[in-house]
Amino acid sequence: MAFSKINRRAKIKRRIRKKITGSAQSPRLTVFRSNKQIYAQLIDDSKGITLASATSYNNKAADKLAKISQAAVVGKEIAEKAIKAGISSVVFDRNGYLYHGRVKSLADSAREGGLKF
Repeated sequence: MAFSKINRRAKIKRRIRKKITGSAQSPRLTVFRSNKQIYAQLIDDSKGITLASATSYNNKAADKLAKISQAAVVGKEIAEKAIKAGISSVVFDRNGYLYHGRVKSLADSAREGGLKF
C-alpha cells in the first residue's frame, strides 16, 4: 500500500514526537511550512503552552524575499524572541519535513541568532 504525502509526513511526525518533548528550560522549536509561508513556535509541552512564535505572514522584513530567505528571517526572529524570554536551548522539531531547504535555513539562522540545539 502506497502512502500519500500527508500520511507519510504524519507517520514521520509521530516517530519524531515520540522521542522529543519540550520543557520550560528547553522548549520544542516546531516548524510548519505551507506553500507560501513558514511558521515557528516555541512550545512548553509540560504546560501545553506556546512561549513564542514567529511567522513570515505579515512580516515586513520577509515580504518581498524568496522562500528560503523568508525562513532565515523567521529563524532570526524566533531566536531574538527566545533570548528575550530567557531561553537559550531548544529541542528542534522539524515536524515531519525533510531537513533541507526552508527548514534547514530556519534552523541555521536560529542557531546564528544564539539558540542551541
